[in-house]
Amino acid sequence: MPEGDTIWRTAAALQQRLSGMVVVLAWPDPIARLKGRRLLRVEPHGKHLMMHFEDRWVLHSHMRMTGSWHLYTPGQRWRKPRHLARALLRFEGAEAVLFSAPVLELLRDPATRTGHLGPDILVDPFDLEELLRRARASEVRTLGELLLEQRVCAGIGNIYKCESLWIQRLDPWRSQDELVDGELAELYQVARRLMRAALTGQGPRRRAVHARGGRPCLRCGSPVRVRAQGAQGRLTYHCPHCQVGPGVLARPAPNRGDAIDARG
Repeated sequence: MPEGDTIWRTAAALQQRLSGMVVVLAWPDPIARLKGRRLLRVEPHGKHLMMHFEDRWVLHSHMRMTGSWHLYTPGQRWRKPRHLARALLRFEGAEAVLFSAPVLELLRDPATRTGHLGPDILVDPFDLEELLRRARASEVRTLGELLLEQRVCAGIGNIYKCESLWIQRLDPWRSQDELVDGELAELYQVARRLMRAALTGQGPRRRAVHARGGRPCLRCGSPVRVRAQGAQGRLTYHCPHCQVGPGVLARPAPNRGDAIDARG
């Protein structure tokens, strides 16, 4: 599933290329009323993307595991098969095509789809107090599941869940009840720093644990393990040797050039 930084980059690309332009063709029929309306702005919220048009119409899309927006010039060959297209917005000199997204709808009030979400992990200013309030009130207790709970904090996905827990040396199955507010806040701040670095192209060259099952931990050399977690069975990559608890200083990685640093 695309994570929050991917949605932010998508929104920025659509905003830069299309903002202020008028739709000359909108397909399929459920979004045809956008024809003749100007795109005002494109906004991400967690993993949701909202395109705001004149007359208070909002096109909402959610990528889930498969979706993506593409930008083309009219007549340019699409990079994906046409049968995968869910939507086409044609402007003067540009086309936006949505492929394979399971959620596409016209709305009047975007809050009906995003009002339940927690603070966006990438937004400024970041409401850390509200995040902690939501986390402590949540029925989700394990840290690995909590980081993915969009009602607590919107935008974090499986990659940054795994990487943040590794940086903080935290067992993904540890209960949030075992962390004081400062430790829990720092975990989210680490995820935020990682994702903001990725957003600007300044992220690490490689992942520490995500998708590295069976390979050596970059910190201690123990094999990285992978295990399904939660009701949805999301795969959690972790080092069982050094992800043991809060407040433990990490030992230097075997190769400093490969280490993940989220302190910036």
